[in-house]
Amino acid sequence: MLKFIPGILLLQVITIALVLIAPADLGNWGWLRLAIPVLIAGFLTAFWFGSIAAYQRKDEISRLKEYHAKERETIRVNAERTKSKLIKQAQRKTIQEVRRSAMRANIKILLVLAGSIGLGGLLLLTQYMSLGLLTLSTVGGALGGYILRNRQEKGKLNLLHKSQETECIIKATPSKTK
Repeated sequence: MLKFIPGILLLQVITIALVLIAPADLGNWGWLRLAIPVLIAGFLTAFWFGSIAAYQRKDEISRLKEYHAKERETIRVNAERTKSKLIKQAQRKTIQEVRRSAMRANIKILLVLAGSIGLGGLLLLTQYMSLGLLTLSTVGGALGGYILRNRQEKGKLNLLHKSQETECIIKATPSKTK
């Protein structure tokens, strides 16, 4: 706003000077000697104000573009953070559900195996040796397989938690042939 004050004051000074310099007799076409210089000064001042306004508009637009670019970038960063946080939460919930279901299955299987061991022991005590030994060996094999599978699943879960980088087994560099 203050940038326009010098132009307004200059236009007023030019107009006052032209009015004071103008002849006293403005009859017939004498008023043109006053009006044409005043119009020229007015047009020049208007173009000057137009260039000042265009510069201010460009400056404001570039400032707004920078502001919006920064705001857009902060929105993107926040969205990425939120997205990664949600993904981690979903992974944690999934892992918790897997562990819960595995624990329930473990308890059920262990109860079945304990019952089978008890049955095998009972068969041994009641003199059904071959059937008791068969039951106990079957339960032992099932328990061994179950323990092996459980260890493999825990190993898979550990691999999911660690971000392992693959290492080269053979460190060889290509040789140039002549």
